[in-house]
Amino acid sequence: MNANAGALPEINVEEFQKVVRSRRSVRRFLSEPVPPEVLADCLELATLAPNSSNLQPWEFYVVQTPELKARLAEACLGQNAARTAPVLIAIVARTDTWRRHARLALEHWPEATLPPIVDKYYRKIAPIHYNRGPFGVLGTAKKAAGLVLGLARPVPRGPYSPAEMNVWATKSTALAAQNLMLALRAHGYDSCPMEGFDEYRVKKLLGIPRRGLVTMVVAAGRRAENGVYNQQYRFDQDQLVHYL
Repeated sequence: MNANAGALPEINVEEFQKVVRSRRSVRRFLSEPVPPEVLADCLELATLAPNSSNLQPWEFYVVQTPELKARLAEACLGQNAARTAPVLIAIVARTDTWRRHARLALEHWPEATLPPIVDKYYRKIAPIHYNRGPFGVLGTAKKAAGLVLGLARPVPRGPYSPAEMNVWATKSTALAAQNLMLALRAHGYDSCPMEGFDEYRVKKLLGIPRRGLVTMVVAAGRRAENGVYNQQYRFDQDQLVHYL
């Protein structure tokens, strides 16, 4: 029997609310390092995020070496969060690992028996669904077929192009980033997700593959007393939430 299919643990929703409500984008950090065991647990929790077809199209580049961290902070436009955090984590979406990860999904299947539908998906369906073919020819053909078949019934539409593959990988990777930030807050540490950076310099500095997409750089550490700049506010839910 699948160990994950047992009784669910009791959840203290008030504690979860405290984690979510106290998470802020912290702009200044104390110099206190994040303990290795805390960082390892947070990264593991990050990889438990839901993701498309369990292909896990993400990578994490954890930067703690002072010299490299200083250079990465410069590539992050010298933001206070990047300059003061004891650790910076570049969170990278990968559009080019799905073939290898499809094989790994079969190799790492956790149960004694591999369901035929799972085997078929990773061996036959995924190589068609995510493959764009030489010069994108297969992607174009799939898009045309989808337009025709979609007239009669619901069909998956994409990813067909490099841009759509970027979106595909980034969506899953952003979920992992949110898990990471909530895990840090649960451990008593804080974070700041940064989109303001020179991606070319970040990739060159960290040796990120050409087809890797730096989704964000997360600064992490213990918040300084002046680390939060203003009170949190959000727009009215009636403008954003639609009950149908």
